[in-house]
Amino acid sequence: MPVQALREYLDYHLVKYVVIQHSLAFTMQEVASATHIPGKELAKTVIVEIDGRLAMAVLPASQKVELEQLRESLGAQRVTLAREDVFRDRFPECERGAMPPFGNLYDMDVYVADSLAEDEEIAFNAGSHTQLVRMSYRDFERLVQPQTLHFAVNA
Repeated sequence: MPVQALREYLDYHLVKYVVIQHSLAFTMQEVASATHIPGKELAKTVIVEIDGRLAMAVLPASQKVELEQLRESLGAQRVTLAREDVFRDRFPECERGAMPPFGNLYDMDVYVADSLAEDEEIAFNAGSHTQLVRMSYRDFERLVQPQTLHFAVNA
């Protein structure tokens, strides 16, 4: 079960969270509908390549990554969406496209959209297309220590 490693990590750090079981859903819109969680509180993880290194861009499900804004915010030369074949092996316990936004567990930097950082709670895929974890944003920030930037725009 992919969520197990994440649960152990959260339990070790004494984080309060809820695991939400839902019907099979592949898009964040389907997940939001199945779980009745607003898209602005549902965090999606997008893998990006920043000057040749992989990183996570985490933003509300209702928004999309503006790559040029992310590049400018970081002062990077090049920012692109990463190809799946480049990062698939980094997440062996996760179903394709269901990576949790814990880059610290995968040796990846994490950049969070400022619009997501405004939420008291966030929910995100927990490694599968049938489970979410919901927890306080403050606990997420404490554990992951992401850099908060402006790079998300309405989809």
